[in-house]
Amino acid sequence: MPRYELIKEEVASIAKYVPGKSINDIVRAYGLDPASVIKLGSNENPLGPSPKAVEALINDAKAISIYPSADARELVEAISEYTGIAAEHIVASGPGMDGLLDGLARLLISRGDEVILTTPTFSYYEISARANGAVPVYVQREEDFSVDIEKLINAITPRTKIIFLCSPNNPSGNVIPEEDILRIAEATDALVFVDEAYVEFADRNIAHLVPEYDNIIVGRTFSKAFGLAGMRIGYGMLPIWLKEEYMKIATPFNVSSAAVAAGVAALSDAEHLNMSIELARTGKKYLQDNIPFKVYDTQANFVLVDVAPHKARDVTTELLKKGIIVRDCTSFANAGDSLIRITIGTEEQNKKVVEGFSSI
Repeated sequence: MPRYELIKEEVASIAKYVPGKSINDIVRAYGLDPASVIKLGSNENPLGPSPKAVEALINDAKAISIYPSADARELVEAISEYTGIAAEHIVASGPGMDGLLDGLARLLISRGDEVILTTPTFSYYEISARANGAVPVYVQREEDFSVDIEKLINAITPRTKIIFLCSPNNPSGNVIPEEDILRIAEATDALVFVDEAYVEFADRNIAHLVPEYDNIIVGRTFSKAFGLAGMRIGYGMLPIWLKEEYMKIATPFNVSSAAVAAGVAALSDAEHLNMSIELARTGKKYLQDNIPFKVYDTQANFVLVDVAPHKARDVTTELLKKGIIVRDCTSFANAGDSLIRITIGTEEQNKKVVEGFSSI
C-alpha cells in the first residue's frame, strides 16, 4: 500500500494553515538587518509578556522534571478569579486555544456532520473540523463584516454540530452583538463556539452567558493581550455537562507547569495588561488617521486595511522589502485579494508602517 493511502481521506481536502511570516524568513529573503525588521503580522503583544510572568517562568524551571497537575488546577482557579466564571465551567488548554478546538472537534464531530463558518474568519476552525470528518458550511459576512443572523440561522440543518463565531473577528476586528449570539443559541441545539481571543481589547464579552446556556462555549487565549504567544496557553468556558465529557478526551497534562506558572502570574499583573490595552487603543487611532487607504474600525489589537485597487500580495511584498511584516489576508476564505491585517505596534513601529504605506 502506498504510504499516502494511510492518511485519512478527510485530510486530503484540508488547505494548509498559512501562518504569518517570521523575521528570519524576511532576513533570508531580502538580506535585511534583523534589528531593522518589525513583525506586525501575527497580532503579538509589542510590549512582550508581563515581567511577573517571566519571573514565574524562570522560578518554575527547577521543577520541570515533575508533571504538572493533570487539569492545570492552579491556572483554572486563576482564570476563574479573572473572569468571574466558576472553575467548574473552565478548562485550560494547550497548545493555545487551538488545542481546545481540536479537543472539541474530536469529542463532538462525526463524519458528515456540519459546522458553520462566518467567512472571512480564523481558518483553523475549518482545519480542525475537516480533520474530524466535518463538512464546512460557509456564511459569508456582509460588506462591513457583520453577520446576517437570519442567513446564518437558515444555514442550520439537523447535521449542524458547531457554529463558530469569532468576536472580535479575525481578520476584521468587529464584534458580534450579544443579542445576535443569543438568537443563534436559542434557534438551535448545536453548540455555539464564540472565540474571544481578542476580548481584552473589546468593549464587551459574553462569558456571563456560559452558565446560563447549555450550548454556548467561549474560547480565549494568553497569546494576545497577555503576551504569552510562545507559551501556547488557551482556555475554554463550557457548560458543566460538556466540561465533564471534554475532560475524558483531553490530552493528559496538556498545559505544562511552565505555562501554568506564567499564566497565573500574567493574570495577576493588571498594570501590564492595562498598558497593553491602552497601547492598542492609541495606536489604532493613529493608524486609522494616517494610513492612506481604507482602515476598518476594530476592537482588537490589529487593523484591517483595504488597499484596493492594489493587490494585497503586491503591497505586502513591498512592505517586506522595507522590513515591515504584515499579513496578506488572501488566504482567508472569502476575503478577496486586497485586504491586509496589521498588528498595532509601538509608536515607533506604527510610524514606520504609515511611512511604508505612504510610499506605495
